[in-house]
Order: sequence, then structure tokens, then C-alpha cells
Amino acid sequence: MTQCEPELPPLLLAGIAQFNAGEYFECHETLEALWKAEHRPVRELYQGILQLAVALYHLQRGNYRGTLNLLRGARAHLAPFAPACQCVDVAGLLAAADAIEQAVRHLGPERLSQFDRALIPRVRLITAPAS
Repeated sequence: MTQCEPELPPLLLAGIAQFNAGEYFECHETLEALWKAEHRPVRELYQGILQLAVALYHLQRGNYRGTLNLLRGARAHLAPFAPACQCVDVAGLLAAADAIEQAVRHLGPERLSQFDRALIPRVRLITAPAS
């Protein structure tokens, strides 16, 4: 992607901090504002992180179908930016989304409350390689 320069918009940093604190609803609100204001293709990265946050919010609330639907959407938006974009470890988020989906499907809607919270990722920032 051409919009993966290492600059990190302040709203992205704020949304990542909220995500990593488990504040998924707040993260959604913050990244939605960034997504709406951005007109370049990188907006899809923001939407992918936003949808992953909403998937985790649904997971917390026991919404099986909502969790799976948002995980699918998050992966679709994130995949074009792998392995990294704007210093975000996109490959790590994709791997986490896959692991979460497998665990959720294994548990099914009846046992969703038994989800292993150790599978919940943090958004990692990585440094861009030197040119």
C-alpha cells in the first residue's frame, strides 16, 4: 500500500491506546472519527482495527455471531496492509484474529464465556526498516 508512511495520526495513537486498555467501544468511536476524516486508502487500515475492536466488544458481551462477523470484516480490511502499515504490526493482528475466530468457533455460542482472554491481542507498534 502506498499510504503506509510511518507517520502516526494522533487519533490512531489514541485509538491504539484505548484498544490496548480494553476500551473497545471508546476505540471504535476514536477510530471511526479518523476513518471518516481520511480519504486515502489507508482509511481501510483504521477500519480494520476499528472492526477488530468491535469484534472484541461483541465477544465481551457474549455475542457469538457479531464476534465472528466483525472478525471477518476486520481481516478483510487489514489484509492488504500486512505485514505492517504506519508502524502497526498488521500481521500480528491478522494472526490474532485467526486465533480468536478458531477459539470462538470451537467454543460455540453456548460456551463463549469460557473464551481464553490470553488470546486477546494488543496493537503493537513496530519501527519502520531503515531506508
